Amino acid sequence: MENGYVILGIIALLFLSMYGYAYFSVSFEKIKERKNMKRNIEIEALRREESIQKQAVIDERVRKFNVRKEQIKHELMLLEKMKEKQRVS
Repeated sequence: MENGYVILGIIALLFLSMYGYAYFSVSFEKIKERKNMKRNIEIEALRREESIQKQAVIDERVRKFNVRKEQIKHELMLLEKMKEKQRVS
């Protein structure tokens, strides 16, 4: 009878270890998935931030270009006026 309890205990330990192994692998996968998700979120946030910075640089270049364009237009207009004054004189 004592051997029956030992065998029953061994079988119970076997099933408990199988359950523990299965639970451990599932929980380990969930932990991995959470880490990957956090990493992906961080990478996406960095990409967005980088994109915003690049867009700010582009906007600044466009603004400078437009300011210079307006200056050139103004200077050309002044030159045209000077030509007209010279023709009239």
